[in-house]
Order: sequence, then C-alpha cells, then structure tokens
Amino acid sequence: MRNTIKLSAAAAVAAATALALSACSAPSDSKDSGDEDSALIVAASPTPHGDILKFVKDNLAKKEDLKLEVKEFNDYNLPNTATENGEVGANFFQHQPFLDEFNKKNGTHIVPIVNVQIEPLGLYSKKVKTLSDLGSGDSIALPNDVSNEGRALKLLADNGLIELKPGVGSGATLKDIKDKKGLKLTELEAPQIPARLGDVDAAIINGNFAIGANLKPATEALALEKAENNPYANFLAVKKGKEGDPRVKKLAKLLNSPEVKKFIEDKYEGAVIPAFGAPKG
Repeated sequence: MRNTIKLSAAAAVAAATALALSACSAPSDSKDSGDEDSALIVAASPTPHGDILKFVKDNLAKKEDLKLEVKEFNDYNLPNTATENGEVGANFFQHQPFLDEFNKKNGTHIVPIVNVQIEPLGLYSKKVKTLSDLGSGDSIALPNDVSNEGRALKLLADNGLIELKPGVGSGATLKDIKDKKGLKLTELEAPQIPARLGDVDAAIINGNFAIGANLKPATEALALEKAENNPYANFLAVKKGKEGDPRVKKLAKLLNSPEVKKFIEDKYEGAVIPAFGAPKG
C-alpha cells in the first residue's frame, strides 16, 4: 500500500533543469556594478529571505540611502555562483556548513557577513499524525545536499527513528546510519521535497521551502529542530574582498535592526527565528 519513490535518471535531470530555469525577478543580463551609488543586487531564496529583503527595501533602505535589488532563486547553487562571478553583489539564503561545503567543492570564495535568522528543519507528513505512527517499511524523503542531509539524519536520530554510529554529528551521511529500523530513506533535491510530500510517508523539509508550501513548522511538524545553540543561522554573504562595500555594510546593519526582528517574529510566528550577530564560522 505504501511505496518508496523511485525517480528515474531522466526525471531527476528534468527536475534539476526546471529548478535551474526557475531563477526569477531580475533580467538575465543584470549585473552588480560594484559602484557605491548603484543598487546592490542580492540573490535570495524567495521565502523567507526574499521577503525579509523586500521588507528592508520597502521600509528601511531609503533611510540609509541604500538602493537594493532582490533577485530570487529557487535553487541552492545559483546564488553562490552568481555572487562569485559578479552577477550579484551579495546573497542571503544559506548557513555556514552549506557554504563551507560549496566553497570546497566549487573553488569559490564566498564569505559570511552577518547572521540574520534560523529556519528550523522539520519532519512533515500527510499520512501520519505522530512520530509513533512511523515504522518499518515506511518511506521518508530527505534533502540530498551534504549539510542538510546531515541535519536531517540528526533530526531523525534525535527523535528515535534511526540510530547513527557513535560520534557522528550533523555531518552524517547515509553510510553513517547504524540502524534504519526498517525505514526507507529517499534522497531528493531540497526544493523538490514539498511537492513530493504526498508520495512518501513523511519528509524532512527545510524551513524556507516548508513556508513556501504553506506548511506551518511551529504547529504541523511531527518533529522540529530546536533553535537553541543551532549552528545553522542563515546569513548575508559576499565574495571575499567585497566585505568593505559600503552598500553591504548598510544592508548588514539593517538586517540586524529591531524593525527586521519584529517583522520576522510577526510574520512567521516561530517558523523563522531572528538570530542576529557575527557568524561563528
């Protein structure tokens, strides 16, 4: 009655291609000039990152004489690539473990500027109501990128659904599972998972994609990451050497303002949590 997702290679390629083409909100030939008097173009995931940036643009930027342009991407690779090649002047969508892995894999030189918020990773289901309803034979989808897969496996282990090998932390992979307890784990691109939630018994979904799919992490997640001591704060980032850009400094200040804190708390009601300050990485 319950079937594990089996994606064909062709379907996976098609999905990846569709995601790559989903970058939106700015012309393809748009490029950040780096001029202090020009608009700072910032690449961002639509929700909540793009929403937060638009709030800053519409309500706060003028006070700091900051021109801001938001370019949205439904993809976890293109924002860093665009920042590295100068298409955009900054990005806002990722946490430190993801950035470390991306820089290492791609030879890029992206650095964090200021922490802004945390989106707790959650386990969701359209088929079961509680964690205890999940058992042997059930399927769970999880993000396939290195850092978020580790987070996902840790969340499953913390809630007793799987057992990881001793000493394994948030960098865990499928090879680090000591006991799956009969669960069938399916790896998918993170942006794909909300649309495939009905095809599995449960799925681990990143906070921004959960919100975009009208899920309510604070009330609908079967399990949710704790915010306390969470190392996955999302930050404003730039290409190394651009840290001194006056436009970037202005934006960093605004992103850590009381107005942004109130906006996040009022709009997301615990699904997104302010996490201001200097990155620890």
